[in-house]
Amino acid sequence: MKIGIIGSGNIGGNLGKHWAKAGHEVLFSSRHPENLKPLVNETKGHAKAVSIEDAFESKADVYVLATPFKAIDRLSELYAGEYGNTTIIDATNPYPERDGEMAQDVRDSNSNASEYTAMKFNTAKTAKAFNTIKAEHLRDRAWRNSDKLAIPFAAQDEDSKQKTQQLIEDIGFDAVYIGDLTKTNIMDPDQKLYGKSMSRNDLESLLS
Repeated sequence: MKIGIIGSGNIGGNLGKHWAKAGHEVLFSSRHPENLKPLVNETKGHAKAVSIEDAFESKADVYVLATPFKAIDRLSELYAGEYGNTTIIDATNPYPERDGEMAQDVRDSNSNASEYTAMKFNTAKTAKAFNTIKAEHLRDRAWRNSDKLAIPFAAQDEDSKQKTQQLIEDIGFDAVYIGDLTKTNIMDPDQKLYGKSMSRNDLESLLS
């Protein structure tokens, strides 16, 4: 798959490196792609650094949102013509202390953060994953054949579910589907699954 990483920090950067190693084509992006050259040089596989605009114009199969939550409004508006019919994997979290009033409004609303992202990127299909794992565990505990960590995920439709599950499993984690986007409250900050690193059995026990 061609994967556009929107926001190439600790989460996006580590995911991109893993997926390139797994054989996917990775586009790391930021507002200053020249600053991503060290990341590309560390990456084993097919990867390059591009602007956010170029990433969206590349018509990737999957885009991963690994930006601050407050960027969602502007990204979804600026590139509305570019991400239709693709899969958006939302790895963001709403932190009011960082993201301001809009994040607090989402946390106080009747919907959850992933539903907000899906509403904004409404011509794509949204999945939620990689927002609960600690960055150092994402970096250091991939590629295991045993004692795997589980990644909970949710998805809007069957296609986004299959793609997200494959991308989780391609890099040595266990994928645990929790349901559609309405079920992702438990993945949000301060909720049951947030910040947890555990096996599939332990995660499924927690969910039950």
